[in-house]
Amino acid sequence: MTVRIRLTRLGKNKKPVYRIVAADSRSPRDGKILENLGYYRPMDNPAVVEIDEERAKHWLSVGAQPSETLERLLADKGLLEKKVRKASLIGVAKKDRPKTDK
Repeated sequence: MTVRIRLTRLGKNKKPVYRIVAADSRSPRDGKILENLGYYRPMDNPAVVEIDEERAKHWLSVGAQPSETLERLLADKGLLEKKVRKASLIGVAKKDRPKTDK
């Protein structure tokens, strides 16, 4: 069983609120979850992110893979290393780009 840390959507039309959850990668977005880790409110100004850091570290230590969005949010909280996104390199000369693992 592969575990993903990802978002599940709540809220009204055009007013999303997301739960940060650990779930089996085969389950649907709003399907069965293993554990609720926090929430994310992107419509608030500034966006609110609440994560149970201890539990997030636990899931990451046992091999859970975060989604791309969660990877960015966890990096902002200091739980993961920031990665260079390819979209941010558009217009930057190849010789000036930072070295990546790939």
